[in-house]
Amino acid sequence: MRSLLLASLLCLLARSVHAVNIPVRVRTVAERSGSLKRSPSDTSLPITNTQNSEYIANITLGGREIPVLLDTGSSDLWVTGTIPQTKDIGKSVSLSYAVGTAAGDVNTANLQFGNYTVDDQAYLLVQNTASFSVDIASEGFEGLIGLGPTTGSVIRDKVGDATGDSVLDRIFQQNASSSNYLTVLLNREGDPSSPPHGQLTISELVPGYEQISKMPKLPVEKVYRLTDLDQHWQTYTDVNGVIGPDGQPIVAKSIVPKAPDGQLVVAFDTGYTLPQVPRAMSDAIYGRVQGAEFNANAGVWTIPCNQMLNISFVFGGVSYPVHPLDVSSSDFNMVNSVGQPVCVGAFQPITSAFSLLGEYDIILGMSFMRNVYTLLDYGNFVEDTSQDLGTPFIQLLSTTNLTQAHKDFVQVRLSGVDSTSSSSQWLVPASQGQTSPESDAEKHEQYEEYILARWPYIFVGCLGFVILVGGLITWRCCKRRRQRRAQQQTVGLVPGGATSYKQLEDPSSATLPTSADVEMMSSKHYAHSDGRSSHAPSYRR
Repeated sequence: MRSLLLASLLCLLARSVHAVNIPVRVRTVAERSGSLKRSPSDTSLPITNTQNSEYIANITLGGREIPVLLDTGSSDLWVTGTIPQTKDIGKSVSLSYAVGTAAGDVNTANLQFGNYTVDDQAYLLVQNTASFSVDIASEGFEGLIGLGPTTGSVIRDKVGDATGDSVLDRIFQQNASSSNYLTVLLNREGDPSSPPHGQLTISELVPGYEQISKMPKLPVEKVYRLTDLDQHWQTYTDVNGVIGPDGQPIVAKSIVPKAPDGQLVVAFDTGYTLPQVPRAMSDAIYGRVQGAEFNANAGVWTIPCNQMLNISFVFGGVSYPVHPLDVSSSDFNMVNSVGQPVCVGAFQPITSAFSLLGEYDIILGMSFMRNVYTLLDYGNFVEDTSQDLGTPFIQLLSTTNLTQAHKDFVQVRLSGVDSTSSSSQWLVPASQGQTSPESDAEKHEQYEEYILARWPYIFVGCLGFVILVGGLITWRCCKRRRQRRAQQQTVGLVPGGATSYKQLEDPSSATLPTSADVEMMSSKHYAHSDGRSSHAPSYRR
């Protein structure tokens, strides 16, 4: 799977030329929050947060400790630099991202991830990072670990057998008595009530969050077998499952052909900074804010930083509110058309990661996932394991308390003075709301999606048409053959037909028999050798 991902301070992974380029402040490693060393006795893996744009954990590969980005939207492991104890298997892979191309040879080396060790883990060794538009080492990471379903693994496809399986698959396969699940808890930088760092666990829960086991199990919506490289951690919202700043559902039609009416397909991706939503939904969230502007160059909405907005998503009958500090971000140092500092609306129109195959409607990245403790159960996504072979599912536990979130926003954005009820915070009427412009390229992309997303139905329709035409042709051929046979049989019984008897002589020269001859012929018998007799045949002319 070409991840939905990630991987840079461009904040958005792009699959198209319309990648959003948002300026950010680059910090030194010493400035990063939660840069912790893991105690040998810890069962959870600490996650470092870089300006709410990257979440990083350490792995040990071939004896070298490497900080890698965590990405639930992809399935492959790649690293840069030199690995002391590694084996090149002679297969090359290239992975394209908005920030450049991760290309190199597939290698194997022993891996340690948390408390787990995997022998001969397949990974991509990237020797040349010149194509990247950012210096990833200065950003504090030197690779990426994909935590998505292994069906999306490009390395697995290239290797062609189970030795190329993703890291999580290998861990679950060698620990068959454990359940096949991963949990992720992300922290929020700049929030006084947020934990200092995030946590990741495998086959166990973070202490204090056990309530997640009682939350609804959201079944993973499977993609078609032929396109399972595009399989993500995705599920359906409830009907009217997105609630806007005015407290009303935001109505949007799904581009996924098999989606039930009123529901949208959502993919959860820790490698995506700004969530991507349908354009009309983004407009409904930000277009009614006083002072809002759509920055066409960056492709994002901007709003005054003192504007508090509350939105929520509904899954399995449970509402998951988004912290107002996540609905807009002050991390990008942007200004509006008159040079005033503004915040970026986090839930942006889905353009750079638009699903041409029509597999999902929304990508809920970091700005949403900071508001939930997430459990991803791989179930039968994992091959060669005797345990936990059920249907993959997702569980979410809300971590945002709206009352505390309001206090946090007032403290951080309003300097402790609550002005959220002032008239400047009121939303303009819906009839006066702004909309963001849709480019010709985006319209073309949507048309392509409409066609490509319906390829199974088009294929079945074409196949049915071919079968129907073939059946009609066969029926016509059979019918005409039967008609010819019937005609031939009929002709043989009609005088003058092709099979009628030929006259032996000209009637004008024939000698007519006398009445005595006729009488003799009518009474004459032919004797058989057995004494039986029969009448001589009488020919009629």
